[in-house]
Amino acid sequence: MNEIKETLRNIEQNYRLFQQQQFTFITALQRTRENAHDMIRPVATIRQVQSYMDHHCNNSTDQRILSMFLNICNDLSKLCQSLETLHPGNSVTNGILERCKLLLSHSNDLSAIRAKYPHDVVNHLSCNEAKNHYGGVVSLIPVVLDCMKEWVAHTEKLPRHMLYNVSGGSAGSAKTAPQDAAARAAISPKPPSVHPGAQTSVSNKDYMQVQGSKHVRKKGLIDTESYSGKLKSPWKPPGRHA
Repeated sequence: MNEIKETLRNIEQNYRLFQQQQFTFITALQRTRENAHDMIRPVATIRQVQSYMDHHCNNSTDQRILSMFLNICNDLSKLCQSLETLHPGNSVTNGILERCKLLLSHSNDLSAIRAKYPHDVVNHLSCNEAKNHYGGVVSLIPVVLDCMKEWVAHTEKLPRHMLYNVSGGSAGSAKTAPQDAAARAAISPKPPSVHPGAQTSVSNKDYMQVQGSKHVRKKGLIDTESYSGKLKSPWKPPGRHA
């Protein structure tokens, strides 16, 4: 969401620079319309502005200001795509995005839209220009910016787990995964670690104990057998024997 806000601020900054040159923009449209012999119909679509710039623009000033308008429209279209990947959508946010995409469509008729207060772009036009020629095209960018700000305001009120990152995964999953792993590690008992040298010494000790016990049993068996042999041998009295 912070990245979206930053992108929106950058577009607004570019638009403020463009807005300061609105008279240059209207002059460029007027001149290119004359070159195209298209003075009757209003400037009603983004495609129309693109056509004027590509085929009927004779000086660098007109080229620059028309290109600036088209670039801002293109940046807004890309931002719409980012908004769709960030949030799965509800009825309110989806409706706002659909309106933005419709307004930014190159073939959409803009002639009927008008930016309202606090925007004053229409007020800078003459009555004839505003009503018949340029009222829609100068209103496009401020109206779309207002819609995107409205989208951000509605989205920030939604639970955080409903947001998605650009890659499509849950924004909360990346944070909760390490926490869950740590919790599982804390709950699951770990077997005691034994140094390999300690295992060897323990095994040797057990071996010596086993060998010792066998030796004791064997010694006891020999002593018993020798004692039994002594008892079985015939007794001979002391003295001389034939």
